[in-house]
Amino acid sequence: MGKAGRSPTPTTKNGAGAGGGAGVGAGVTNDALPTAAAAPTTAAVGSGSGGGGACRSTLHANKTILKTVSVFLASGKRNSSNQSKAAAAALQNKRQQRQRKMDELSGKINPKLLDNLRKKTRFTKDELDALCRIYRKLVSNCQYAAKTLASSSSSAAIAKPHSAVEGIDRIVFRELLHSTFDIVTEEILMERIFCSWDKAHEGLPLRLEGWLIGLSTFLRGTPAERAAFCFRVYDLNTDGFITKDEMFTLLRNCLIKQPQDEDPDEGVKDLVEIVLKKFDLDKDGKVSLDDFMGTVTAEPLLIEAFGQCLPTDSAVVSFFSTLQVKKNSLKNNLLMDN
Repeated sequence: MGKAGRSPTPTTKNGAGAGGGAGVGAGVTNDALPTAAAAPTTAAVGSGSGGGGACRSTLHANKTILKTVSVFLASGKRNSSNQSKAAAAALQNKRQQRQRKMDELSGKINPKLLDNLRKKTRFTKDELDALCRIYRKLVSNCQYAAKTLASSSSSAAIAKPHSAVEGIDRIVFRELLHSTFDIVTEEILMERIFCSWDKAHEGLPLRLEGWLIGLSTFLRGTPAERAAFCFRVYDLNTDGFITKDEMFTLLRNCLIKQPQDEDPDEGVKDLVEIVLKKFDLDKDGKVSLDDFMGTVTAEPLLIEAFGQCLPTDSAVVSFFSTLQVKKNSLKNNLLMDN
């Protein structure tokens, strides 16, 4: 009986240790406290080691960010500096262009441009000065004509495109050719002379340089230069050839129609065939620049075969005499001012 009564006791004690009864479980917990208390210490050490690595990683990341920001700021400064330089250069260029326009309109030319024009033309320095004053006067006439047209309400829409023109326009140019150089020709030829004057800018208002270079050819060009100018004038569609149709148009406008002529166009067609045989050296049915130059070199009088587009010798002499008078007048005015 005594043994049987003691046997459950270890079982209960073991069961409590294994199963964790209420009373015994509390005791086991108390025995395990030192171990449990040590665990946080170990964890803290581990955490401290991991925290040091995290700090180094954070410092490295911060350094990378600072370096990136520094590079970005330096790049921004360079871009800002480049933009400032570009803006300053653009402003300087704009000022130079404005000054060149003012010089053109006032008839002044800077020494560098003057030297360049003396190389491109056959004018002396004094002649260039006088021609620049003429240009200023012609541009003023163009501006006055534009203002006059703009003052009329009925023609305001027509005048608007001309309000900002800086140069010699068609109207003033034609009047100059007619009154100064005795060019009396048909409207179509006048238009072609204007468009061919400055071969680099066909049909645009004539600026100072184009005006002077074209005038040099017009007044003092070599026979080859003047022949090439005439060819450009006669090449109505600027395709590099003078065709039968273009000859017909030019000669028909040049010829005086007689009232008794029943069909004047037939006479013009016959004349075209005669002229074509004379000029068409390679016999391809049209006149090229080489054909024209070859024919004119052999017979210089044929240079204006399709209509007048060059000044007479007397008109050239008279024009340069006028330039000389203007030059002397300017010198006298300067002497009186001093």
